[in-house]
Amino acid sequence: MSKGPGLFIDIGKKAKDLLTKDYTSDQKFTVSTYTGTGVALTSTALKKGGLSTGDVAAVYKYKNTQFDVKVDTDSNISTTLTFTEILPSTKTIASFKVPDYNSGKLEIQYFHDHATFTTTIGLNQTPGIDVTSTIGTPAIAFGAEAGYDTTSGNFTKYTAGISVTKPDSCASIILGDKGDSIKASYVHYLDQTKRSAAVGEISRRFSTNENTFTVGGAYAVDHLTLIKAKLNNNGRLGALLQHEVVPKSLLTISGEFDTKALDKSPRFGLALALKP
Repeated sequence: MSKGPGLFIDIGKKAKDLLTKDYTSDQKFTVSTYTGTGVALTSTALKKGGLSTGDVAAVYKYKNTQFDVKVDTDSNISTTLTFTEILPSTKTIASFKVPDYNSGKLEIQYFHDHATFTTTIGLNQTPGIDVTSTIGTPAIAFGAEAGYDTTSGNFTKYTAGISVTKPDSCASIILGDKGDSIKASYVHYLDQTKRSAAVGEISRRFSTNENTFTVGGAYAVDHLTLIKAKLNNNGRLGALLQHEVVPKSLLTISGEFDTKALDKSPRFGLALALKP
């Protein structure tokens, strides 16, 4: 694959990950292992509120093809096939879920040194079509996406964005929701490993004149322990502690509470991921 500007979905992703990744109010337990034939197996148990669910996933790679299959406790079977380099500089992803036969999708990604393109089409009688395009370099990229409903003949979405990336920082602006919202974010890394960072994000919805401002950060206490925190202008404060209990296995404890309503009970989450 090329070393171009990346996909449109990557614009603003670093800030989003810092503010949302690993924050949870649920209890989650994950165990991963590998078979002698090279199949990666992952079992997950999740308790969300009073509901408990689980799933088992298997991933197998053979040459330029990857097979992903997941079976959950609701008897849903999700399958994803990923083919790399069927044509030069391309990746093809086919996915479907049983028994939801209308959930099938086919995505084609194309990578160039100065541009990327993706096309996604639903595999059903009334397919939706999503198209994205990004041009630029790894340092600066401009992108856009559009969704089209073949049944109604209407655009379901159109979004545009720009990102600027430097060795110690990255910034992005995204105009979304058919022009009704704008979001700007900035990430500044505090060490060479990029595990410690500060992030700020501001968004505005024009139809409601609603503004949301969020600041946060991550701090690597050592090579095994990471602390993250975030606070928005609505008073929602979140924090998490992540520790590598054994190599590749992570324990994450997170919490969130409303600083403007201290009488409300805070929400806590716990996640344990064990890997060989």
